[in-house]
Amino acid sequence: MVVGICRIDFRIPENHSLKGKRHVLRKIIDRVRHRFNVSISEVGNQDLWQMAQLGICAVGNDRRHINSSLDKVIDFIEKMQLGEMVHTEMEILSV
Repeated sequence: MVVGICRIDFRIPENHSLKGKRHVLRKIIDRVRHRFNVSISEVGNQDLWQMAQLGICAVGNDRRHINSSLDKVIDFIEKMQLGEMVHTEMEILSV
């Protein structure tokens, strides 16, 4: 079993409220869940208006497929242009 984990630190500079942040994150999370077979959730910076941290996880049996899937998710989120990706970190574990 191969588990791929990705963390994305995201900045939303035009945002001025938690409600606005939740709106942007809901849009990202819903679109990623609909398009890709991954789990995604807000995992950090939950009280900051202009920063967000998203966690993404994919499970499978092929390391290359998991790596490719997470790369596609990152590219998809970046192309949405709803904010700025400050940092991404990816780890693939074989269990």
